[in-house]
Amino acid sequence: MSMNIIDEASFAELTERHRRELRAHCYRMLGSFDEAEDLVQETMLRAWRRRDGFQGRSSLRTWLYTIATNACLDQLRRRPRRPAPPVRMPGQPDFVEIAWLEPFPDSLVEPVAAPEDQPDAVAVATETIELAFLIAIQQLPPRQRAVLILRDVVDWSAAQTAQALDMTVASVNSALQRAKATLREVAQRQDRESVRAAAVADASEQERELLRRYVDAHAAADPAAIVDMMREEARIWMPPQPLYFLGREAIAALFRQLFVTEPVGEFRLVPTRSNGQPAAANYLRAPGDTEFRAVALDVLRFVDGRLDEIVVFDKKFFPLFGLPEIWVGS
Repeated sequence: MSMNIIDEASFAELTERHRRELRAHCYRMLGSFDEAEDLVQETMLRAWRRRDGFQGRSSLRTWLYTIATNACLDQLRRRPRRPAPPVRMPGQPDFVEIAWLEPFPDSLVEPVAAPEDQPDAVAVATETIELAFLIAIQQLPPRQRAVLILRDVVDWSAAQTAQALDMTVASVNSALQRAKATLREVAQRQDRESVRAAAVADASEQERELLRRYVDAHAAADPAAIVDMMREEARIWMPPQPLYFLGREAIAALFRQLFVTEPVGEFRLVPTRSNGQPAAANYLRAPGDTEFRAVALDVLRFVDGRLDEIVVFDKKFFPLFGLPEIWVGS
């Protein structure tokens, strides 16, 4: 199918059905939701400008993924970035901070089953946007990251990937091997069960109960209840700020300060989901205030029924989750 005679409205209708999965793809490449949004728009603009070059030898989806991947690589060349050096503490796994990491609302993930009228649309698997996976692949060089995502997530052949990235099949296979070796090293070094956990369609009953306990402990200003949920190796970190708390002892001191020694006010947490994980929107009524105001979004990771990680994101992301600035619940 040649697109050199197609009008802009028809082109937009054909390409728009791929927007969600392209956004997730760019998010994996970049780790930033805001940048992913911008790069999807850039992909659509590039596709429109280059429509004469689409001759139908591949699917429209494949063509758009090729454009999106290269747009992301161009962005990473313009704005190169590397994780900070690992933080190493006795008795703790290595901690690698990804300062540019941002949350991805579950409400914007493609449904599990692609619509019948979009047979080439592919559902976004939640495990491929989980924070552990994102953190791991952001430690790969950009081209290795692109190869890994196209081969293992998008499920392209080595030949398709080579054509998209202007590489040889041999260099694609070599890059994939190096990327997987690096991910194994990351998983071992950071002592996490997996950088790519098993996918689940919905939160498990255990997960919902743990999230309820986390929410209730904040409402009760009970630091011990939160600490009791923690693994010894638990951590809290707050991208893009260089602020983190590693290990149960450090986290216990943080919550004692927030709730007891220097109380900042009353908390109310609203459950939500981000990156295929349970999350909680934090609202705070400061002393002297009459309203609970948005302060932060906690994305939680549970391992074997215990809280392993809390990644705290800025309140600026609340609108993405349909969350109000002022909480008016009971």
